[in-house]
Amino acid sequence: MQMTFDFGAVADIAWVRNQLKLFFGRLDRISLRSPIGQLVKSSISNRTLDEVSLAAYQRLIEAYPEWSALAAAPTGDVEALIGDVTFPIGKARKLGDALRDIEARHPDFDLNFLGRLSVAEALAWLERLPGVGRKVSASTLNFSTLSMPAFVVDMHVLRVLSRYGFVRARADTRNAYDAVMAACPRWSAAELIELHILMKRLGQTICRHDHARCRDCPIRRRCKTAAASARRPVRVKGINMDHRQEPAQE
Repeated sequence: MQMTFDFGAVADIAWVRNQLKLFFGRLDRISLRSPIGQLVKSSISNRTLDEVSLAAYQRLIEAYPEWSALAAAPTGDVEALIGDVTFPIGKARKLGDALRDIEARHPDFDLNFLGRLSVAEALAWLERLPGVGRKVSASTLNFSTLSMPAFVVDMHVLRVLSRYGFVRARADTRNAYDAVMAACPRWSAAELIELHILMKRLGQTICRHDHARCRDCPIRRRCKTAAASARRPVRVKGINMDHRQEPAQE
């Protein structure tokens, strides 16, 4: 498992959450969907802006008010409705396959039975569906009315965890999920949602893919990337100035 635990103690992850809460302030409450609704929303949201995926989801449920109708819809029609998300063809195909798989075992599309399973068992059940990985399965459990404690790792959260030093640079979503859940095993679903939203906001605003503004980051004091950035030599008029050096004596 690719992870480091310099940050992995409960006290450390709580510190990160508290620093982010102080920095970003009060968070808006999120509306919890049914488990099947959240699975559909998450299935089309990967690598897509929230407002874009939400609009696409709204178009889907308006065009197909019944999940059975969406499961039976031609892939091309679904693709047209979600055309502005990333990879719409693949998402439309896998979503249809997943819904038909669910319908074969649960014709009413009621996934509330997952709440009677352990988190690990529920994740495993969902991840047997076509196209469902750890991000979609965790969000189906945590962001829905099931309210099960499963940390959701998207690309922004993974970037923050990696740059911070919590997981290694090549860690994937599953590695990051395992590391966070091991570090806070008694956190509630609501606490994990809060941590997700705070880390995602940091990744969207300060710890961006194209540029990390380490000097503005509220968790820079314990961040490995921020520490490395502070140690880099500063280039002034073509000359490397290592700011770690002591100033010359007069």
